Parts: sequence; C-alpha cells; structure tokens
Amino acid sequence: MSRVIPLFIEVAPSDIALLKFLFESYEGVAVVRTLDRHEAIIVALVSEDFMDVARGMLDSLAGSVDFREIPPPPAARDDWLLQHLTPAPEPAPA
Repeated sequence: MSRVIPLFIEVAPSDIALLKFLFESYEGVAVVRTLDRHEAIIVALVSEDFMDVARGMLDSLAGSVDFREIPPPPAARDDWLLQHLTPAPEPAPA
C-alpha cells in the first residue's frame, strides 16, 4: 500500500485553480486541497508511487507560474484530512 505525501505549495491566488486542475487532470497522481485561500496555500496529497510525476509537473510549471514549496504551515494542523494522513510526532526521549 503506498503512502500519501503532502506537498505544501504557496502560489498566487489567481493560480490556485490552475494548479488544482493540473494535478487533478492526471488521474491518481494527487488530490489538491486549499488550506488558506487568502494566503494562497494549497496542499497536493501525492501518492508515493507518483511522486516523480508530481515533481515533473511542478518542474514544467517553473518558468510560467510563480510558486514555491513550503514547510507545513500552521493551517495544516487544523485540516482534518492532514491530521488523519500525518502520524503524530514521536515523543521526545526522556
């Protein structure tokens, strides 16, 4: 069973729909959720088996769409699906 890997992306608000459409047009590669429409932060939930395809898609956009991959933003902790997909951090050793 392959894992789902979240890619957090900051993009211009006007390009959210473009990235969502691009990812979702390649069936099985990723599902895209908007985490914060005002800050224009989305997450692409990528199947581990399709990570190379997803990275290739982003590479192909690099010259025409302004975006950047970011670490998980605070809003990710509030998203019920991301909570389900991301295991809780291991407790620090005592």
